[in-house]
Amino acid sequence: MVRLSTLCYIQRGNQYLMLHRTVKKNDINKDKWIGVGGHFEEDESPEECLLREVKEETGYTLTSYRYRGIVTFVSGDGVTEYMSLFTADGFCGQESACDEGELVWVDKEDVYKLNIWEGDRIFFRLLEKTDRFFSLKLVYDGTGVLLSAALNGKAIKSGDV
Repeated sequence: MVRLSTLCYIQRGNQYLMLHRTVKKNDINKDKWIGVGGHFEEDESPEECLLREVKEETGYTLTSYRYRGIVTFVSGDGVTEYMSLFTADGFCGQESACDEGELVWVDKEDVYKLNIWEGDRIFFRLLEKTDRFFSLKLVYDGTGVLLSAALNGKAIKSGDV
């Protein structure tokens, strides 16, 4: 099965808006901290999905955002997800409660202390280190353990980035 999704890290100064996923039952991201985003609806572009999902989950309308990379998640349980990764530094509107968990502004250096996926640690480092568009492939074992990673087609170790 193939899925398409977006993920956005909204920035305010030296902070990211993080979503602590605590609400949904049978959520693969249960108790994890992630950005905001979600799955494409029929005929949506990555940008249309991004804008819709951010509005639905936060109440914000993005006014400045960048497409940073494509992340291929191989879950190990028969699902491969192609996630369009964005950052945003401009938004307007009033923050609203999210029905998937708690929204919290977190200092960028504190993100690594949160319960995040191992692969997310890799793309956070990429977001910090490069302005170039990247392709990151993350292969998991079906239980949440990262087996391998490749950046722009070349195998890497988690700490290499």
